[in-house]
Amino acid sequence: MSVRFGKDICRNLVTSETREWLVTNGIGGYAAGTISGLLTRRYHGLLIAALKPPTARTLLLTKLNETATYNNVNYALYGDRWAERTIFPQGYEHIDKFFLVGTTPVWRYKLSDALLEKRIWMQQGENTTYIRYTFKRGSLPLKLSLNALVNYRDHHSDTHTNNWQMQIDTIDTGIQIKPTPDAVNLYLLTSASNDNKITWKPDHVWQHNFSLAIEKYRGLIHCEDHLLAGTCTVTLNPEESITIIASTKSNPNLDDKSAWKEQYNYEQELLTKAYRTQAASVELNKSTNPAWISNLVLAANQFIVDRPTTSFPEGKTIIAGYPWFTDWGRDTMISLSGLTLAIGRPSVARLILRTFAKYVDRGMLPNVFPDDPQAPNYNTVDATLWYFEAVRAYYQCTQDRELIEELFPILTGIIIDYSQGTRYNIYRDFDGLLYAGEAGFQLTWMDAKVEDWVVTPRIGKPVEINALWYNALVIMMQLAKILGESEQKYTYLARTAQKGFQRFWNDSLGYCYDVIDTSDGNDNSLRPNQIFAVCLPSLKEVPPLLSANQQKSIVDIVSKELVTPYGLRSLASKHPDYQGHYGGDRLQRDGSYHQGTVWAWLIGHFVQAHLKVYQQPEVALDFLTSMGEHLETGCVGKIGEIFDGDPPFTPRGCFSQAWSVAEVLRSWQLINEY
Repeated sequence: MSVRFGKDICRNLVTSETREWLVTNGIGGYAAGTISGLLTRRYHGLLIAALKPPTARTLLLTKLNETATYNNVNYALYGDRWAERTIFPQGYEHIDKFFLVGTTPVWRYKLSDALLEKRIWMQQGENTTYIRYTFKRGSLPLKLSLNALVNYRDHHSDTHTNNWQMQIDTIDTGIQIKPTPDAVNLYLLTSASNDNKITWKPDHVWQHNFSLAIEKYRGLIHCEDHLLAGTCTVTLNPEESITIIASTKSNPNLDDKSAWKEQYNYEQELLTKAYRTQAASVELNKSTNPAWISNLVLAANQFIVDRPTTSFPEGKTIIAGYPWFTDWGRDTMISLSGLTLAIGRPSVARLILRTFAKYVDRGMLPNVFPDDPQAPNYNTVDATLWYFEAVRAYYQCTQDRELIEELFPILTGIIIDYSQGTRYNIYRDFDGLLYAGEAGFQLTWMDAKVEDWVVTPRIGKPVEINALWYNALVIMMQLAKILGESEQKYTYLARTAQKGFQRFWNDSLGYCYDVIDTSDGNDNSLRPNQIFAVCLPSLKEVPPLLSANQQKSIVDIVSKELVTPYGLRSLASKHPDYQGHYGGDRLQRDGSYHQGTVWAWLIGHFVQAHLKVYQQPEVALDFLTSMGEHLETGCVGKIGEIFDGDPPFTPRGCFSQAWSVAEVLRSWQLINEY
């Protein structure tokens, strides 16, 4: 248990409302909020259900407003910020401690001599959340009243009521809420450890103008309404508890003790697998890992979700980030190694690789699966190239020849399509390098776009795309050899690409151009993308793309100009387009997204490159130290997406990002193997 805060953090609104928590259910649903209890995002709620897993994420139960009555004194344990900027009540002032048990957030409220505990977790595989209150100690009984605020909207949206009438009915052990005739029902049920009578009183009162601080910061609509649907009241004696179960199922498990034990054991098994994996290659055990690595192992699991299809019901995928991303092809393939192989879950990696193989079209993997029934988008040049690296890492870990035999024809087709040409003007050019891009489209990971404005179009031959292209070709050489196929054509393509890659080297500056053959010539902006030309190809037995001196020069200048405590800047601070602060409306935010903003996921490939050049694992480990410290800020126990480029490097964007977590775990494993 590495994340623990006392009342100095919990009772200070400045700190407690900027620290968030997240629990997930393995099918795309989640619950999230702040330690303070205040809503600051439209994505905060106790049950945000994935109605069409892993998408159609819908806010159902927003919050429970708790009031405890002890020794004839009423204690409001919740808090709200209203449109007029007032904060009332201020329940965070009663929080004595906050900590995580696995991924489960736990609060302890001190009320005179009484101590009340709250914890929140979700049932894996179901849209079901458990909120359990335990009266830990006290000299008198404690009365607890819970007001349930509900909604029914897409998690990206906001609600402003106009006489919206929901149907609310009393049922056995709770209430049933039907937002509209064709909506999924929400069931609020109870389980208690005593025989005291639990009373539910249905209600229907809209509460207006909850103000969401982060949405306001993001330049979005920041006020919305929620419906008070019912009140539950119970009296507890010391050591007794009550659990509210919010579910889309009418018959979830009402035995909260068994539900909690199942969740606890599930996470303990994940940790056991991770430690076994590390111990298999180096002398490591649970006692030698810092506690924050355990947090990341459990955080990794939160991104892995089901994506069942008719032809492949056991399909798996990776949510790119919480709270707002779905599964992205690029993010999934970059994250696969760290989220599965590095922590002892190769069977999950296998399912993900097979799932995405079914979506290959014209040599391309989908960029993003929309949060609705639309067809996936294919506007990415690198997702497919990262797929090769994911396959390589999987085979190196498992020696699974059967899967290689299954995927090899698909991989062969991808090389053919990329060589001959496919969507978005992607093709192999005269110098053996890949050209990619059309006006109005963003194809690389630097993919910010506002309306028709592509912020960093990078049309031409991007450096990391061609490092990945060479890597894919040498991987095909290896796989062909394993399967007894001819490797001659891949050897030719690889040698040509390797020779052509020297065109990226800018001898006067001592680093690589970011993009060559653009309409404006070669782009010499100092960006982190060239680090992939050092750490790739991943196969040690093939020639590198750059000489040892060139590799060292890149690592040194990236260390000096781009490395921060939380990742790499997307643009050097000396560049005239550099922006060190990420914030404001969408135009301002996306305009700075790749113009200096720090990206946490890049630290993994920098560590890999640094190890390759300097072979100093102790130094490489220093680059990860701040990541461990970050787990006590932002979304606790997680690593966020991005940070400001300027000190103090405030976390921004998605508060829990798959490839950020994955790359720290993967680079941690690389360091340990040294």
